[in-house]
Amino acid sequence: MSGPGMSGQGAAAASDREVDWQARERTAQLEMMDRWVQGVVTEQRRSRRWKLFFRFLFALLFIASIATSVTLFTLGSQPAALPGEQHLGVVRVKGVIEADGEANAERIIKGLRAAWESPASVAVVLDINSPGGSPVQSQRVYDELMRLRERGDKPVIAVIEDLGASGAYYMAAGAGEIIAAPSSLVGSIGVISSSFGLKGPMEKLDIERRVFTAGDNKAFLDPFSEISPDQRAFWQSVLGTTHQQFIAAVKAGRGERLKDDPELFSGLIWTGEQARGLGLVDRTGTLEELAAELAPEAELHDYTPRQDPFERFTRRFAGVMASAMGLETTVSPVSYRLPW
Repeated sequence: MSGPGMSGQGAAAASDREVDWQARERTAQLEMMDRWVQGVVTEQRRSRRWKLFFRFLFALLFIASIATSVTLFTLGSQPAALPGEQHLGVVRVKGVIEADGEANAERIIKGLRAAWESPASVAVVLDINSPGGSPVQSQRVYDELMRLRERGDKPVIAVIEDLGASGAYYMAAGAGEIIAAPSSLVGSIGVISSSFGLKGPMEKLDIERRVFTAGDNKAFLDPFSEISPDQRAFWQSVLGTTHQQFIAAVKAGRGERLKDDPELFSGLIWTGEQARGLGLVDRTGTLEELAAELAPEAELHDYTPRQDPFERFTRRFAGVMASAMGLETTVSPVSYRLPW
C-alpha cells in the first residue's frame, strides 16, 4: 500500500541519488581538471628543459665561436711558417695606407721583422701597389726600413707594381734599392687635404648650422662654416710643414741618386721609366725578375701577416656605423695620397 509517507521516502531517495550523482560528476570533473593541469605543468617543465638546453647550447656555441676567432686571429696575425730553403722574404703593401686598414704600419712592420730575422731569406722585399695614405703610417714603415737597411745584413728592396705614389713612395724611399715596373706610376711627393664648402647652399635653403665650440678655431675645418684668410694660411702652413718632412725623408733615403729637377717635389707623378731618369727609382723591373736574379732556385715567401676576416669585418662595420652616426673617426685630414 502506498501513502503519503512512502511517496516522501521515494522523493528523498531520488534526491539523494541526484546529489550523489552530482557529487560523482564534480569529482570526475575535478580529477579530469587535475590531470589536465598536471599535463600542462609537465609540458611546461619539458618545454622549459628544452629552452634551457637550447640556451646552454647557444651559449656554448657562442663561446666556441669567440674562442675560434681569437685563435684564428692569433695564428693568422703571424707570418706563415718559415721555409727552410733560401727565398725572398716578401711583405705586401696593397691599397690605401691607413691605421684601420689592411695596409697599416703595425702589420707591415711585423712582416718586415719576420722576413729579416729568417736565416733563410736572402733579401727583404716590400712589394708595393698603393696610392698612399696616412703620413704617420707611412713614416713608421719608412723608419723601420731605414733601421733594417742600416744593419746591412741583407738587402732591403722596394718593388713598385702598378702604383707607388705619395705615402707609398714615402715608404719605398726607406729601402736601399727601389725597383719599379716600366709602366707603373711613381712619385706624387706632396700633401693633400680636401674638403668642400656648403655655406652658400645652406643659406639658400635657410638651414642654420649649430656648432658649439670652446676655442675660436676649433671648427675651422667644418665644411658648413666659412674659413677665414688667417685660418686658410694656418692650414696651408701645416700642409707645408708636412710636405717638408716628406721631402727630407726622400732626400735622406735616396741621397745623391736624386736628380736636380724643380718638379721633383711638386706632387707630379711619373711612369717607372721616367722615375728612373729622375733618380726616384734605381731601375725598372718586376718582383719575378728580382727573384730570378737573387735566388734563381728559390721561391717567393709572403711574410705579410694574415688578417682575421672577423676582425676585418668588425672594423669596417664599426667604421660604417660611426660615419652613419656622425661620429669622429681616427682618419687624419692630412694625407700623402693621390686624389682619386
